[in-house]
Amino acid sequence: MKVVIQCAGRKDRSPGSLRTSDGRRVYFVAHPGEAEEREGQFCARPDDLSEDGRTWRERLLSYNASPGANRLELLPAYRLYRNDVYRSLEGEGRLDLFILSAGWGLIPATFLTPDYDITFSNNPKISPAFRRHRSDVFHDWSMIDGGSSEPLVFLGGKDYLPHFVRLTDQYQGPRIVVFNSITKPSHEGLTFVRYKTSTRTNWHYKAAKALLDGTLRLPGIHGGL
Repeated sequence: MKVVIQCAGRKDRSPGSLRTSDGRRVYFVAHPGEAEEREGQFCARPDDLSEDGRTWRERLLSYNASPGANRLELLPAYRLYRNDVYRSLEGEGRLDLFILSAGWGLIPATFLTPDYDITFSNNPKISPAFRRHRSDVFHDWSMIDGGSSEPLVFLGGKDYLPHFVRLTDQYQGPRIVVFNSITKPSHEGLTFVRYKTSTRTNWHYKAAKALLDGTLRLPGIHGGL
């Protein structure tokens, strides 16, 4: 079984980052013009051109292909986010974990990922620099085998659902979306399963734990994990 969980705003306190030629840390945001740059920091979008003519996205892909000693100290995605549920999911050997990132797309949990703050959340408290709009152009990755017949389970909020749908539209196996709202979402080709909880913020963390302990029952998946 493959599991996709959305990314998180709270990240490791000392995340690694890509670097400019003069040594500044690259801090990835949705709208650099709205961001406050700090000393030693350079704000950019993933698809902005870097000094060597490649986009930062291209450079990150190249870095992952040959990380060597990982001198930039980038963390695998499942360790970048602070909540322990990411590490619990990655540690479960019977599932294949992916992260749905508003900055990078659909990436394996082990993909080395730099510091960033990009989100689809509509929370008004979030800085405009971080909030990605539907009309913003991002060349998101979809690093999942679209020809797989394994069930693909999505754990995430409604703001991330269109992102999941778009990046898995070629997936051949069944796609199961766990949701929390009273109103059931609707989309052709997807199976929706409600996870009932009074928790409203980050409810998908509880759903992930229920998946791990076998109390979240999903169609076509017998006996849980």
